[in-house]
Amino acid sequence: MASSGAAAGLGLLSAAAWGGADFAGGVGARRSSALLVTVSGQIVSLLTLLAICLALRLTIPGSAYLAYAAIGGFEGALALAAFYRALAMGAMGLTAALTGLLTALVPVVFQIFHESLPTPLTAVGLAAGCVAIWLVTHSPAPGDAATPAKALLLGAAAGAGFGAQLILFKMASPGGVLWALTSARIAGVAALLLVIAIVPPPRPWQGFWLIGTLSGTLDTLGNLFYILTARFGRLDVAAVICSLYPAGTILLAALLLHERPTRRQMAGMALALATVGLLSL
Repeated sequence: MASSGAAAGLGLLSAAAWGGADFAGGVGARRSSALLVTVSGQIVSLLTLLAICLALRLTIPGSAYLAYAAIGGFEGALALAAFYRALAMGAMGLTAALTGLLTALVPVVFQIFHESLPTPLTAVGLAAGCVAIWLVTHSPAPGDAATPAKALLLGAAAGAGFGAQLILFKMASPGGVLWALTSARIAGVAALLLVIAIVPPPRPWQGFWLIGTLSGTLDTLGNLFYILTARFGRLDVAAVICSLYPAGTILLAALLLHERPTRRQMAGMALALATVGLLSL
């Protein structure tokens, strides 16, 4: 019970941090390229993590743990680039909902096939969490009917990539949380710089470092809390709770930008709270 409650609490902290990171990144993307905002934040957080690891003289973990984290960081960054591209192609609501749902479902399926089935109560909580993610992220719009198939494919690929990243971070966590984060950041920065080199964002390249640093810091905290959540309990529970982060983005938009959530999103957030309660038992 205690470990489940701790995992739920850490999962909420992760969701809150990721939601804040997306909000900051979204605000920054209105002024500059979303990729530049993201890579600047990752570079700053990478330098900070390296400084902490070296200052504390943390033991470098085995190569397998570093490899899991690096692969997760690299493919997760590519998934992020695919997600941004999918959103730019239209019908953001359906694309974001599909991506968010697959982000949670991929670790759930992995957990079931590779470890064990959840208890009936946990299974109800996982199902409720998936429904909550869909309600929060999917805002129906007339354009949804004309969503390009390529956008949906990219959104699905991004969701699968994000879900795989959660699995790989879980596998890397026994080697040490901070070194796992550092290894993931090194690979993530390399992947984003590769994307920028292949498809350069439009100029001017300015005005993104400050908001990028804020977004990157919050994203790193979200990763930290997620890894701790996964270490406390089941991977599927950690993935579903942490994947509720869009609710945090919506709440920040409502508080700071006065963007009112829809009734559908409010119902999803209420269900998200019930989900956390169920999964903490």
